[in-house]
Amino acid sequence: MRKRVVDSVMHVSNLLEFTENHRYFVYRDFALSGLDRKLLAALYQPMVGAFAAGLYHYLYHVKAEDEVGYSSLESQRELFLGLGVEPGPSGRKVAIDAASKLEAVGLLQVFVHENPLTEETVYEYALLRPLGAAEFFSNVHLSLLLRDKIGRSAVLELRKRWSAEPPAELTRFIGRQEVTVPFYDMFRLSGGPADPELEAGWQETATARQQAPKFTPPEKIRYHDILKHFPRSATTRRYVERLNKAPETMQQLNYYAYRYDLTVLDVQRLLDRDEMFRADGAVNWEIFEENATEIFKVRQSQARAERVSVHLEPSAADPEPPGDAGEGAFDVPAKFRDSVTPKQYEHILRHEPYHRVLAWHFPGEVPEPTRRLYNRIFFELKMPQPVINVLIHYVNEILNTNWEQPNSAAYVETIASTMLQKNIDTFELAVAYVKAAQRFERRRREEKRAGEGTGARSRGRAQAPRKPALSVVEDTGPIANFSAEEWERMMDLARKLQEE
Repeated sequence: MRKRVVDSVMHVSNLLEFTENHRYFVYRDFALSGLDRKLLAALYQPMVGAFAAGLYHYLYHVKAEDEVGYSSLESQRELFLGLGVEPGPSGRKVAIDAASKLEAVGLLQVFVHENPLTEETVYEYALLRPLGAAEFFSNVHLSLLLRDKIGRSAVLELRKRWSAEPPAELTRFIGRQEVTVPFYDMFRLSGGPADPELEAGWQETATARQQAPKFTPPEKIRYHDILKHFPRSATTRRYVERLNKAPETMQQLNYYAYRYDLTVLDVQRLLDRDEMFRADGAVNWEIFEENATEIFKVRQSQARAERVSVHLEPSAADPEPPGDAGEGAFDVPAKFRDSVTPKQYEHILRHEPYHRVLAWHFPGEVPEPTRRLYNRIFFELKMPQPVINVLIHYVNEILNTNWEQPNSAAYVETIASTMLQKNIDTFELAVAYVKAAQRFERRRREEKRAGEGTGARSRGRAQAPRKPALSVVEDTGPIANFSAEEWERMMDLARKLQEE
């Protein structure tokens, strides 16, 4: 049996992968105390909701209260009916959403076991103990999420209720000395070599599972990444430079980056605004969260529109939409011809996000300056993604045909600004513009080559000599050896010719 770990939340791309017909089992290595149950009700349930809390308790009681380990395999239909969820697509969405919330706050982990012989999939639900009150409130992500759900005053009241306060009478006592007896003062272990049989027993009985750490979102935003490309002339730079000595502020920035899927570039742009900092240099979190929410909503709406457009795309059996038959797709670049057809390449340029199309043109990661350039074209210049995809294709075609042309930001922005000035906002208009530009470039190169040939011929005629070049007889034969008599006859002949 092969086990595949699912990410920090239950990612199910198809509802048929998670149905009431699949089997499941539960694992836990703890028992809930009365304090744990009060913490679940007071701290966790407001964040995840009553239904997700009910799912947690249902999975907990699959195993007996006084037992730990693995439960037997059961059908998820029993789980659905026990939770009052109707088996079917709507019930699966409700169960997936509840499980995802438990995973996000660190109460549940989901694993998938696959049998390659029978192709059966079994789900494993590993329950995690809720954090103690002190550990919970020291976790900035959970504290801020609870604040968003119930308000600041309620969070402060809960923290005060769960904090351990010493008796008031202790204020009259001074000094505190530990008198605990250490282990080796009470017990003595027998000396001697290590016991290999005992160690072998530990190896055999040790559980194969490694308990994963509690919920800790990844650190997406780092101080040096923010400051690296932050404008030196920005009025807020002096506040940004202080973030290195404000770990709590960096934790909260990472919380918002994790919650709203912000990149380093997004955080830089938000912190570059004057209203983002108060007079004392503290971040105005209300304004920051409002702007982060707007960025998140825009990206969600764009992603939703892309998914809808992909589902509404006509199939291969459908007739081509009007306007596609005349121009057709671009010629597929040489490096993609073995993997995609012209029709598939056109579909990619029409519907894929621009950052994926950009990533295909690089063997590794996209360079950060290039990524920032196209992010600026998308977010600031408001160029539609299909037009950006055509721009990426056009720029790469130019770079492949003209090796001397550098891939500079100024050059790409010049092309993008020209397209925006011509009101090119659809895929068809972008294709027509690029094809016209390519025809103009081919005609210009042909005229240049023709001009170079004519110039060479005219220069050849201008440099031709006015008199014909006479042939010169060269003495290439062997040197003749004359006798004294022959020299005397030649000298006599020369004197006679001179006298005449």
